[in-house]
Amino acid sequence: MSTNDEELADEIRRLRDRVVGVTDVAVATTDGILITADADADLVNPDTLAALSAATLGLARRAGDVLGRGGLQQTVAQFNHGYVVVQAVGELALMAVLGDAGMDVRHLHRESQAVTERINHLLTAPQEPAKRA
Repeated sequence: MSTNDEELADEIRRLRDRVVGVTDVAVATTDGILITADADADLVNPDTLAALSAATLGLARRAGDVLGRGGLQQTVAQFNHGYVVVQAVGELALMAVLGDAGMDVRHLHRESQAVTERINHLLTAPQEPAKRA
């Protein structure tokens, strides 16, 4: 695992730890290929989450374009038992966040802005090989 991969995993783990109610986080390409996830694979298939999130992001981006609302920041879906939040990470990636019914959406919004900037930097920075101990 490269240094950037480790830092990416740390970023999403810290987001999950900092925001009340976040249960799962995944980062994927905008075409639905999973990059990394911090998810309970027994409850959520990370590859499925990546694919569904890419479709959600694409639809939301298109709606924003057609309706003249500008660039997408995030899309939030609230359900009886929780939330699905999909946020653009630059032009080529996305972050999907699942939360329980008590997730603090406002806090997630505040935290995720800086997190997506750092993730975008990690995804676009040159890869460095991991140091061996």
